[in-house]
Amino acid sequence: MEAVVQQIRYPDRVVRRAIMRSLISFIYSLIMDLKIIGRENLPKSGPLIIVSNHFHFLDPVTFIRVLPYPIEFLGGYRTPNAPGWTEVFRILYGVLRVRRGASSRDSIKAAQSVLEQNGTLAIFPEGGSWATVLRPARPGTALLAVRTGAPILPIGIDGSTDVFPSLGKGKRARVTITIGKPYMAGSSMDPGLTMREKMEEMGHEMMRHIRDLIPSDRHGCYSDDPVVREAARGTEIYPWDGVVEE
Repeated sequence: MEAVVQQIRYPDRVVRRAIMRSLISFIYSLIMDLKIIGRENLPKSGPLIIVSNHFHFLDPVTFIRVLPYPIEFLGGYRTPNAPGWTEVFRILYGVLRVRRGASSRDSIKAAQSVLEQNGTLAIFPEGGSWATVLRPARPGTALLAVRTGAPILPIGIDGSTDVFPSLGKGKRARVTITIGKPYMAGSSMDPGLTMREKMEEMGHEMMRHIRDLIPSDRHGCYSDDPVVREAARGTEIYPWDGVVEE
């Protein structure tokens, strides 16, 4: 018997989110010089899992500004690397929250429901923004891709960490969004791998797609340069291993 998937309405909060999108677009025109590359790679409709690097708390807001879809976000229960006022934004917009270090089955089921309604789901696979270089993906995104068969759209964000330092100097930072081509996760994977190995490789595959869309000095543990990998040593350690987010 198939498991019952928790249904949520998609799209949700349509009017509120449209107002927020307009406000975000206006604010972004004031605080950053935004460059978007690869618009032609955007699918016309879902289902779609959007993934990206996560170096700054502005990254989800940037998705709302750049992408044309009604977006649901799968994100952490809390945002320890963001100012407290961002919680107001998360409440108003709405986020499918997962507790880091726990299974969060209900949130995963809700995210699956979004995709089964041909929706668009955005996830930052690294599971947080504690570093400004690439780190390994957490398993949740690969799990959703396997369960739903939804294609993955990789996006690279560069420059978000410069926004507030530049504003302090009276300047607008250049933020570049590079949209990659959608792909099917695990389509070329060795069939002899165990399910655990497949999920892990799908996560690495995802991060390599993102790697190709951001500057080489941000590639972290996915860099081909041993100097860059060495400089990133330690960032790959997940802060919530063995700890359940409260």
